[in-house]
Amino acid sequence: MAQYTPMIKQYLDIKEQYQDAFLFFRLGDFYEMFFEDAIKASKELEITLTSREGGTSERIAMCGIPYHSAPNYIKKLIEKGFKVAICEQVEDPRQAKGVVKREVIQVITPGTVMEGTLLDEKENNYIASLTPISEDHYVIAYNDLSTGENSVAFIRDGWESVLSELFNRPVKEIVLPSNMENKYIEVLRDQMQFTVSFEDEAEMPSEYTYLIKDLESPNLISGFGRLFQYLSRTQKRSLTHLQAVKYIEVNQHMKLDMYSKRNLELMETIRQQGKQGSLLWVLDKTVTAMGARMLKKWLDRPLLSKDSIEKRQAQVEGLLEQFIERESLRQALTDVYDLERLSGRIAYGNVNARDLLQLKKSLLQVPNIIELLQSINQAELQQLASNINPLHEVNELLEKSIHDDPPLSIKEGGIIKNGYNNLLDQYRSASKNGKQWIAELEQKEKQETGIRSLKIGYNKVFGYYIEVTRANLHLIPEGRYERKQTLSNAERYITPELKEKEILILEAEEKSVELEYELFVDIREQVKRFIPDLQQLANQISNVDVLQSFAEVSDQNQYVKPTFTSTRHLHIQNGRHPVVEKVMKGETFVPNDVVMEEDQDILLITGPNMAGKSTYMRQLALTVIMGQIGCFVPCDAAKMPIFDQIFTRIGAADDLVAGQSTFMVEMLESKHAITKATENSLILLDEIGRGTSTYDGMSLAQAIVEYIHDEIHAKTLFSTHYHELTTLEDSLAKLLNVHVKAEEHEGNVVFLHKIQPGAADESYGIHVAKLAQLPDKLINRAYEILHQFEQQKTPASPAPAKVKEEAQLSLFEPDVTNVKNKVSKKEKELIDELKKLNVLDMTPMEAMNTLFSIQKKLR
Repeated sequence: MAQYTPMIKQYLDIKEQYQDAFLFFRLGDFYEMFFEDAIKASKELEITLTSREGGTSERIAMCGIPYHSAPNYIKKLIEKGFKVAICEQVEDPRQAKGVVKREVIQVITPGTVMEGTLLDEKENNYIASLTPISEDHYVIAYNDLSTGENSVAFIRDGWESVLSELFNRPVKEIVLPSNMENKYIEVLRDQMQFTVSFEDEAEMPSEYTYLIKDLESPNLISGFGRLFQYLSRTQKRSLTHLQAVKYIEVNQHMKLDMYSKRNLELMETIRQQGKQGSLLWVLDKTVTAMGARMLKKWLDRPLLSKDSIEKRQAQVEGLLEQFIERESLRQALTDVYDLERLSGRIAYGNVNARDLLQLKKSLLQVPNIIELLQSINQAELQQLASNINPLHEVNELLEKSIHDDPPLSIKEGGIIKNGYNNLLDQYRSASKNGKQWIAELEQKEKQETGIRSLKIGYNKVFGYYIEVTRANLHLIPEGRYERKQTLSNAERYITPELKEKEILILEAEEKSVELEYELFVDIREQVKRFIPDLQQLANQISNVDVLQSFAEVSDQNQYVKPTFTSTRHLHIQNGRHPVVEKVMKGETFVPNDVVMEEDQDILLITGPNMAGKSTYMRQLALTVIMGQIGCFVPCDAAKMPIFDQIFTRIGAADDLVAGQSTFMVEMLESKHAITKATENSLILLDEIGRGTSTYDGMSLAQAIVEYIHDEIHAKTLFSTHYHELTTLEDSLAKLLNVHVKAEEHEGNVVFLHKIQPGAADESYGIHVAKLAQLPDKLINRAYEILHQFEQQKTPASPAPAKVKEEAQLSLFEPDVTNVKNKVSKKEKELIDELKKLNVLDMTPMEAMNTLFSIQKKLR
């Protein structure tokens, strides 16, 4: 029986250990893939699929990519969520006995990329791990390998909170224990769209215990340990650039669940899924890549500490009031490169001399940044400046060692300055003097032989030579040169003296290049010792960048500093929507007040569609978030409590991937708000109940309003098209009616976009349809039907539909006497079964299966 060749056996043995990755198997100048890897890679990368013999009767599928082009192909696979295992030759083929030894030197995954071309400079690249502790308790650990950042959070309130926490960060990959339930794996892979990996080892190696020095809980340590073990297994190198793990105090930051982040479009818009049109788009005036990443972190976790908020406000105010200094600061920051990721590449050993030059240029700006901050008469900024370490020692090292215009390669010389190392200077002198001697020799030979075209050249195969054209060969004195090479139109010669100089020159150049590489590695190692200081400096510069961004955007848009109170009084004067006012072209945004006294919990908002109810609600939430991250806010004046959470249900959206209809999404988001909110939360609910029948929807809307009013007491904006709910103002003491003003003019509706006290008198629905230019015949018929409804005071329905509706109602009210068909015993049992169901605690799939089962029994 035929067997695979030794090389294919080697491939299969290595592939067995990396089943979930494409194995890039190094053969000469190519990375090759075989079998299923080759078939799949040829489709994903759009490269030619070929085959080769492998020792058996069947040919083996095969495809390959050039070694030098690998980064581009790896990028394509990583962006699609795949993993790539890099398998290199680890011994010299000339010394190998049999098959050259090969090993996987690194596994590149979506969450562990380090190459700059694979990273978004303004986006962190997180990998996370999830460790279940009990039914509702989980540990989540985060790492950004490119910056060395590590953090860990403890989730105490169930799976939904896990998803909301993971939604808070741009996670590309998640590491799970292998015994994780499939239903959770499917949600993380299919709905959250994470690359899923597995790791069961969770013990921290002794040499890396300094990373967990601030963690006391064994659960947190093992949670991070799982992530570290995965990183260690895939990266196969020192991870000394990793920073100590920070414990995320979840309760020290405002909670923003994934529904609210999506509905409020904090990072990206719902429709275009891009930055433009989001709050981030408005606030991002950062100059550095690391500042842009820091801004996203602040947006993810608004502050709850009044002292911390006011500290940021004071720093923003100081920068806002000093325009010239702020502009100078922005200019200085433009010359600061990405210190976080430079530190990571230094630790990984994959920086070149130009990277170190970027580090030097960045450090040269730090004293200027410190001086500018100290020149501003604001204590918090001056304190910030005094804590910045300019790292003069690193700057001086790079200044005296790295050439100002080094090549990309670190193995071809030309990267170390003259005067840095005596031996290197000697080699360079020998090489330079030798070349000068050769130039002088050429002139001498021309004069003594009379051959003007004589030249001395060099190539790597033959070394230095004297070249004479055939036409001048007769001019060479007998015995002057030794023949070395014959060309078609010339002869090349050597002399003992030239050979001796060649040895000296080449030896000096070879030793010079080798020594330069050794010196560069030594410099890199010296800089490596300062990585913790560089990471701290990067964090400080990032903070400065975000603060100046807040000052810049506040100055440009005339934002004001909000005041935070310990009471529940909320007063925003002439508030504006920060995004809408930026995208309005040639129009003036209509500002509105938000006033909720100490004893007012709910504003019930009525008014026509398109009038601006949703905008009014969103602008309040965005104003609160901006205030609690330390930015100034879009209004004339603002006094606010500090909110612990924001919950929103704004806009219609299906979640088809999760099998949830618009109404189910509406109910799930409403449930999340009313079960998680406290009296210190902000709730925004828009048009609750519109996804079902009129009576069902109105009943649900009223019940939700009453529940929030009586049980939660959170500040709430509740927008509704059910005008009947405005009567709740008479029975609910802490509810106040407001409406969006609209006026009718010559048969057309004019939206004033102004919030006023009291309930709206009309919905103007048909007017809106008219604005949308529906056919006149349709509009006129709608007015006729509306007039009929207003005459009847109740919705008109054909008789069969009415009977049907009554029959449906009787399913839930079996004692109604006017129903002709009595409820059977079987139906009564099913009714009891329905009553016992808690639909809001069921997943969409469970609800559908239960409904199908009941329907089946009825048939």
